[in-house]
Amino acid sequence: MEKISVLVTGASGGGVGEQILKALKLSSLNLFIITTDVKVNSKGLSEGDKQYIVPFANDEKYIPFIVDLCEQNNVKILFPGSEAELTKLSQNREVFAKKNIIVPINSNKVIDICVDKTKTMTFLKDNGFNFPKNITVKSSDDISKIDFLPAVIKPSVGGGGSKDIMIAQTKEEVELFSKYLLTMYDEFIVQEYVGTPDSEYTVGILSSMDEKFINSIAIHKSIENALNNRIRIKNRTDRLDLGKNLVISSGISEGYVDKFPMITLECEKIAKKLGARAALNIQCRFYNDKVYIFEINPRYSGTTSIRALMGYNEPEVMIKKYILKENIEVGFGFQKGYVARGLTEVVIKESNLNDGK
Repeated sequence: MEKISVLVTGASGGGVGEQILKALKLSSLNLFIITTDVKVNSKGLSEGDKQYIVPFANDEKYIPFIVDLCEQNNVKILFPGSEAELTKLSQNREVFAKKNIIVPINSNKVIDICVDKTKTMTFLKDNGFNFPKNITVKSSDDISKIDFLPAVIKPSVGGGGSKDIMIAQTKEEVELFSKYLLTMYDEFIVQEYVGTPDSEYTVGILSSMDEKFINSIAIHKSIENALNNRIRIKNRTDRLDLGKNLVISSGISEGYVDKFPMITLECEKIAKKLGARAALNIQCRFYNDKVYIFEINPRYSGTTSIRALMGYNEPEVMIKKYILKENIEVGFGFQKGYVARGLTEVVIKESNLNDGK
């Protein structure tokens, strides 16, 4: 059988693109994997069967370059590995559809809601789901409205890998951190810190491109190890219910993989209400017998490779369904167990790189 040509963009080390690449390499399918990135010294990029250096997603040359790359290599399906590329490819999806290139991603509407944390919180509120108290700060006048502690302060848009995130435990810290973020962002969101570090889950919901549910999976995250947290500080508040430490995940997740229906059933409802397609990833904590959603990612996850190790291979499912035209069993089985993470090194060979700049 001829190899299926697959493109993974944004394959830089540690990001979503590399996790998609790892999942594809775990697949039993006969694949030819092309990887792209904006920089040469990229671990994920170097591990593709063929590699390209491409323009940034906001460059006017980006879409023409990707289209040309796909045509040259007979690419059948394209997986965006960065949020910037996800948005750009979503806006130009018809260009690829006309060339019969499958781009299994969410709709523009879903992406628009989920990449903006303020819009995400509004969606959750309007549809009766649980979420932390929150306030969007656009000026120093908004800071006085924050009446909950501890508070998680972070950008409304972007902020992948917990970038520029802070935990405030006093009113003085709220004011200090908020004024600092206002020097960098037009607006940001402040959320109440909810639950303990051992109550956090990352949940994957997989749907067809016509918004029909395929399966769900959850990882009960371990976030107190050095690699797995961005912030780990002593709880100095009187909120003993939050645990000894206040912890924010780094985005490099590990933990116990299972169905966890008390978590996934609620997340399935959210995906259905959104009208999700392909992969959707939900970050939440289970607190006082309720699922509190604090973030929804309209894309493949930083845990895509972990799921694939356990037999829940989202990119492979999309290829089987839309390229090979196979029937996919709804709620197909997968293994359960703990998956740990570490660091690996690779020597990068530049001889096969195709420069797109």
